[in-house]
Amino acid sequence: MSLLYLVAAILMEVVGTTCMKLSEGFSRLVPSVLVFAFYGLSLGCLTMALKRIDVSVAYAIWSGLGTALVSAIGILWFKEPAGMVKFVCLGLIVLGVAGLHLSSGSHP
Repeated sequence: MSLLYLVAAILMEVVGTTCMKLSEGFSRLVPSVLVFAFYGLSLGCLTMALKRIDVSVAYAIWSGLGTALVSAIGILWFKEPAGMVKFVCLGLIVLGVAGLHLSSGSHP
């Protein structure tokens, strides 16, 4: 169940960050409100995940995969430039998260 909470926390954080972009500097009401709603849900889910997952592993997965997913959304949806260096760096983030997960004593 903790892994499901962690996945939900990541997805809520990604949606919240996407709403942050859509809020245009908090000048649009609905996306601005959704930023806080989704970040609140994300932190709530992350807190529940921490009942059984080590904080170092959970936070690394949450932040690393969230970063990679938001970067992918930026490239695919917001048409941000993407070069080889960006893709290599995103791959390194994912590898780092996987390495932390595999090196921990507990696996969610």
